[in-house]
Amino acid sequence: MNSTFKEKLTERFFRYSEIPSQSDPGNPVVPSSQGQWEMAELLREELESLGLQEVTVDQHGIVYGHLPSRLSPGHGPVHTVGWCCHMDTVAVGLSPEVHPLIIRNYQGGDILQNPEKQLYIRVAEHPELRDYVGQDIIVSDGTSVLGADNKAAVANIMTALEILCEDPSREHGDIYVAFTPDEETGLRGAKLMDFTKFPVDFAYTIDCCQQGEVIYETFNAGEAVLNVTGVSAHPMSAKNVLVNACTVMRDFVDLLDKAEVPEHTELREGYLWVSEMYSDGVTGKMIIDIRDHSGAKYQYRKRVLSEALEMVRLKYPRAEITLDVKDIYGNILDYVTEENRECVDLLLKAVEELGIEPKIKAMRGGTDGSFISTKGIPTPNYFTGALNFHSSAEFLPLDAFENALKVTLKLVELIASPR
Repeated sequence: MNSTFKEKLTERFFRYSEIPSQSDPGNPVVPSSQGQWEMAELLREELESLGLQEVTVDQHGIVYGHLPSRLSPGHGPVHTVGWCCHMDTVAVGLSPEVHPLIIRNYQGGDILQNPEKQLYIRVAEHPELRDYVGQDIIVSDGTSVLGADNKAAVANIMTALEILCEDPSREHGDIYVAFTPDEETGLRGAKLMDFTKFPVDFAYTIDCCQQGEVIYETFNAGEAVLNVTGVSAHPMSAKNVLVNACTVMRDFVDLLDKAEVPEHTELREGYLWVSEMYSDGVTGKMIIDIRDHSGAKYQYRKRVLSEALEMVRLKYPRAEITLDVKDIYGNILDYVTEENRECVDLLLKAVEELGIEPKIKAMRGGTDGSFISTKGIPTPNYFTGALNFHSSAEFLPLDAFENALKVTLKLVELIASPR
C-alpha cells in the first residue's frame, strides 16, 4: 500500500485525538459528553466534503452516511454493506485529554511516554512490545488511554471512504456508515440507531486489538443492580435493631463463586463481577456485571443472583432488598447462521488474501455489533491493530494500523465482486 495512505491514517488519528470524547458512565443522556457532539459534527462535515449522501447527525449524536454504488455497466448485484464504529473513548480514571506521540523506529526496551512525569510502558509488564521492534508506534503521554479504541477505527473508515471517493477505478456496492456515541457505557448509542438509515445486508465493526484478530463471538452481557435499605440505629441501642446495609451486601457477595470472577477466568469462561459498591450503612447499592459466551450459562448466572437475593432476604427480613437485572448485548455468534455467514467468510478471505495470519477469538467483551446483530444484521468485528485497550499502556503500531485499512479496502473489493 502506498506510504501516503499510512500518512493519511496517522494524520486523521492525531486530528481526531485532539477532541476529548471520553464518555461519562454517570450521565444517562446520549451522548454523555460534549466532545462526542464535537466528533459527530466533524465527521458530518468530512462525510459531506467527500460527497457522501444522506449525511445526518441525529438527536443522539449518531452520524449516518451513504456512499452510493459505483459499478461498471452490466455488473451483477452485490451486497449492501455497512461499517459502524464508536466515537467515544473509555473513562477509566485517566485524563480525558489525549496527547499522542509517535515512537519512530522503536528499538526495544521501555518506552518513555512522559519525561516530566516519568511515565513508561515497561517491557517487563508488556512483553508484547518486543514484537514491534523496528516499527513506528503511536502511544499516549501516559496520562490517558491512547484512544485507538476506537478512533483508530474512525480513522480507518474515513480514510477508506476518502480512497474510494478519490479513485474511480475502485468499484464498490452501496456502503453505509454509522458512527455511534457511548459504546463504552453499554452500547447505548447503538441501541438508539435508526436502522432505516443503515439498510444493509450485513455490517462490520472495527473494534478489537492485535493485527489479525477476527471476532464473531462475544459475551452475552447483562447488569444487575442490588439496592438495600437497612434499619438505622445508634450503636448504644443497636442490638436486634440495626440492619447494616454493608453487612447485607457482604453476605450477598459471599454467596457468589469466588473463582468465577474476571481475575480468575479466561477464554470462554464467564463470570459475575461486583464492579461497583456504595453504602452509608443504612442504604447500599451494588452493580454486578454478568458475562458468558454460552446463552444457557448466561441465564444460569442470572438465576444464581436471584437465588442469592432470596437467601439474603430470608436472613434479613426487615431489610428492603431489590435486584434489577437487564440485558445489555448478545453474542454475535448466536445470530450467525449458514444462510448469513457470508459476512464472516468474506472477512476471513480478506485477511488471508492479504497474507495476514487470522486470529479468531471469542471476545471477552462486546462491540456495537453485539447489539446490531440482534436486529438481524450479522456484524462481525476485526482489528484496529492497537494493543492494551483501556489503559495508559495502549499502543498502536503503524504497520498494523495500515493493515487494518487494507482489510477494509479488501472487503470492499471482495463484496463488489459479482455474486
